[in-house]
Formats: sequence, C-alpha cells, structure tokens
Amino acid sequence: MVDIEYIEEVPGLDPDFFLDWLSKVVNEEQKLLGDVILVLGDDEWLRSFNVKYLNHDYYTDIITFDYSTNDLVSGDLLISVERVNENAVLNGVTFKDELNRVVVHGVLHLCGYVDKSPSESNQMTQKENYYLSLL
Repeated sequence: MVDIEYIEEVPGLDPDFFLDWLSKVVNEEQKLLGDVILVLGDDEWLRSFNVKYLNHDYYTDIITFDYSTNDLVSGDLLISVERVNENAVLNGVTFKDELNRVVVHGVLHLCGYVDKSPSESNQMTQKENYYLSLL
C-alpha cells in the first residue's frame, strides 16, 4: 500500500500512480512492497524532524524512516514540498518530476541503498534515473 498524508497540501497527487510505479520499482529490486507513507509538509516541519531524529540542523527535501524487514519494503517518506519546489526550479524540471525523483530516492533507501560516499551517491542517481525513465 502507498498512502499520501498532507501537512502541506499538494492538489492532484494520485496514490494509485505511486502504488503502481513504486510496486514496479520494488519488484525490480526483487523485494515486496509493504506500507509506504508519503507525508508532505513544509521546510520548518521537516527541519524539526531533521533536528530531532538526525541531529542535523538544516533543511532537506526528504527524510526516510525505514521499517523494512527482510524483503518487505516499508517506511515513511517525509518530504518538504518547499524544498522539492525550489530544487525543481534550480534543476529546470517540473515540480512533479522533482517529487518523483525524491520519492524514488526514498524508496531506494528502503530497498537498502545508501548514498554516503561519492560512489554510492552515483549508484543511487543512476538507479533514480533508470526508474524515472520508466514513467
């Protein structure tokens, strides 16, 4: 199941789209899709989670809380609508395209990928680009 919760309203998002697409992503990663919740808020809301749970006092576009077990992919993806919008403008893409990138980034974390080193970050970007190309 994929569900969307709003702290910051974003009209027109379709949970069925994310369910279909993310099911394909997780399946290609040879895992099963469990419960994934997208929670959309603003910068200050997400920054408060970044400070409280990660001791990072800065803005970010996404924080992933991973509840996956074995091959069952589950977690909460907390997303700043403001960061997604700003990054979309900076990268010359639509809000929807940037949101899709952020969401698949979070799901890849739930699948076990990390992006702490340059090579891990490069692998993650390649995976994001691949899954975005399936849309």
